Amino acid sequence: MDPVPPPPEPALSTGAVARRLGVSPTTLRSWERRYAIGPAQREDGRHRRWTPRDIARLEEMCRLTARGVPPSEAARAALGAPAEEPAGAPTATPHRAPGPHRALTPGGPGALPLGEVRPEARGLARAAVRLDAPAVARLLDAALTEHGPVTAWEEIIAPTLHAVGRKWASAGESYVEVEHLLSWHVSAALHRVRPARERAGAIPVLLACVPGELHSLPIEALAAVLGERGLPVRMFGAALPAEALRDAVRRTGPRATVLWSQSRTTADRVLARSVAGIEWGLRGARGRSALLLAGPGWGVDAQGPYAERLFGLRSGLAVIEALVLGPAPATAAGRAAPAACGS
Repeated sequence: MDPVPPPPEPALSTGAVARRLGVSPTTLRSWERRYAIGPAQREDGRHRRWTPRDIARLEEMCRLTARGVPPSEAARAALGAPAEEPAGAPTATPHRAPGPHRALTPGGPGALPLGEVRPEARGLARAAVRLDAPAVARLLDAALTEHGPVTAWEEIIAPTLHAVGRKWASAGESYVEVEHLLSWHVSAALHRVRPARERAGAIPVLLACVPGELHSLPIEALAAVLGERGLPVRMFGAALPAEALRDAVRRTGPRATVLWSQSRTTADRVLARSVAGIEWGLRGARGRSALLLAGPGWGVDAQGPYAERLFGLRSGLAVIEALVLGPAPATAAGRAAPAACGS
């Protein structure tokens, strides 16, 4: 019996490879044209299809150019070096820059610990580590447009942000610039999500970070998601002072108030109880908003007669939609703990 031939290696399009590496398709075509570092096969003689070996060479080129090697020299080195074998086969150990000042490079010792994630998250991480701001902005916009803000946040943006935080925690101050650049561009990209027309008659949702809390990206993601659904939002951002928070609740009369706390040091339960007790309107027809506590700072047992604990952006959207579009304003008392905006 003739031996069964091995299955063909999976091949990716230029766009998919660009997203994976965090570079633009134009850059890949330029490298192919100038340095002959292109795919081994094409479909119908026109469409480029990149195999794992092709991608390994591109990764090596990215590592070298990120260390400051001129593209022409990086291409020669990538083409001359042994290509990595598919997963499971022995691999050659690529040359690394010596010493403690090793560059932060995509795919090398400076790679972010992402685990099993979408290819778009790996591409975003590579671009962030290279401090390639245009690529970071482009990849974020593409993820939000293609997948929508909920999936983009949960499966691409949040995993990358968490990986940066873990790397920063384990590498001292080495990754602070990566975290700052990525965070700034994530915030900018979320602000570029176009809100839909607000639904007629819908009562707004108030979003704010508690006093002293400067980590606002998760609640910015919630604001983008609610705006995209046409749900009215009053967003007050990071570190809203306590009295300003209480005034904002009285003046807006929100259907729900979402308070974000990243750290236990900022999670003020006394303030939460005071906000939950705020009423407005005429005597005999007083209103009160549901209080939703979001973020790891509150812990898992923060729900009670005055508030509900929230986890996860996707389920939180359903909870808030039910509150805003329900038949009548609801209070936090007596409701089962839902899952909503977490990070």
